Amino acid sequence: MFGLLFFILFTPGVSEFLCTSSDLELSYTFCDSTDHDFMFNVTPCSTMRTTWKASLTWIPRSDVIFLKTVFKVWYDGGEALQWKEVLCSGADDEYSVCGMLKGETVTSTFDIKGVRTKFPKGSYIVVLQGFSDDSENNMVICLNFTMIVKQDPF
Repeated sequence: MFGLLFFILFTPGVSEFLCTSSDLELSYTFCDSTDHDFMFNVTPCSTMRTTWKASLTWIPRSDVIFLKTVFKVWYDGGEALQWKEVLCSGADDEYSVCGMLKGETVTSTFDIKGVRTKFPKGSYIVVLQGFSDDSENNMVICLNFTMIVKQDPF
């Protein structure tokens, strides 16, 4: 119940459906009601694979000189994982999004290799936040993913 309540409180927009299969269902919303120029896709739609292919198209609302991501996962109402990483620092950045200017279109494809984890059956809430400062005061994007794993991997 807590996970459902959390999801309702932080997802004022309409859910964007990503995919469904016999073992997985994925969708996302934005954490705020502001219009976003954003598209995200993953394939294959399965927890049985070790790598997902992701594609991203985004038009940022501010310059991307500094970008810190905060990734949080909730499972059965409790926080299961929190991970933070500075992707863009303004010097020697390796990601294509770094240095993009407000209004430019970011288009990227990449692998998500963390799928090696065997996810138990259940509902997951995954929140991905992007900040333009290290103190996490200026949020530039926030996505709230719902992941429903339909069968145990065992």
